[in-house]
Amino acid sequence: MMSASFFLIAAVAVTFAGVSKGGFGSGAAFAAGAILATVIDPGMAIGIMLPLLMLMDVTSLKPYWGKWRALDSVLMILGGLPGVAIGAWLYTKVDADFFRILIGVIAILFVLWQGAQRLGWLSPPKRALPDWAGLLAGAIAGFTSFISHAGGPPAAVYLLSKRPTKTEYQASTVIIFWAINWAKVIPYTALGLFSWDTLKIDLMLSPFAVLGVYLGVKGHNWISETWFFRLTYVLLLVTGGRLIWVAAT
Repeated sequence: MMSASFFLIAAVAVTFAGVSKGGFGSGAAFAAGAILATVIDPGMAIGIMLPLLMLMDVTSLKPYWGKWRALDSVLMILGGLPGVAIGAWLYTKVDADFFRILIGVIAILFVLWQGAQRLGWLSPPKRALPDWAGLLAGAIAGFTSFISHAGGPPAAVYLLSKRPTKTEYQASTVIIFWAINWAKVIPYTALGLFSWDTLKIDLMLSPFAVLGVYLGVKGHNWISETWFFRLTYVLLLVTGGRLIWVAAT
């Protein structure tokens, strides 16, 4: 499985995820898992990505430590736990092709959601959302994070309603998904998504995870968000379309 072509694809995808985690709100990090799911089993893809995302979380914690919105972060973490449980239950009920379609749909919806925001069709709520909305957003983020590590959009809707600074937003996503990713470890282990093979791949890819976060933290203030997300949208449209096509055919 660890062919030269797979390693090259995985190294680029993991570095890209690290850049997103380190400097751009974590929202695009799930693209790495979606890309891997086009070349290997979706369960194996998300199993490979989780330890790497957790490594990125730890690497990102120090520069953003204590800069998050505490109450909002706690609400989303508490809401995320039942979301993770629902994702684990669903995984036991469906096959790999269903997950390919689900990951593909999530990828394309992410692009449509971002595009609607850029065009002004959608905008953050004019008033701060209530606390119960943080729990709900956390539950949705926990579910989509379990399925494809794609918890960014629901987190963004809630957090942006609070009008955080750029750094508060970034720090909040770091601590929220650090906690949610730890919550995913037990069900991922129980479902057999980790193996010695996936862990060996993780060890080989870990330098690229750290490199990506370093580049993201350094680029937080000088890399153009516009061009970063344009690249993300292209990757997700192509990846999402391919996943759906493979599952359907």
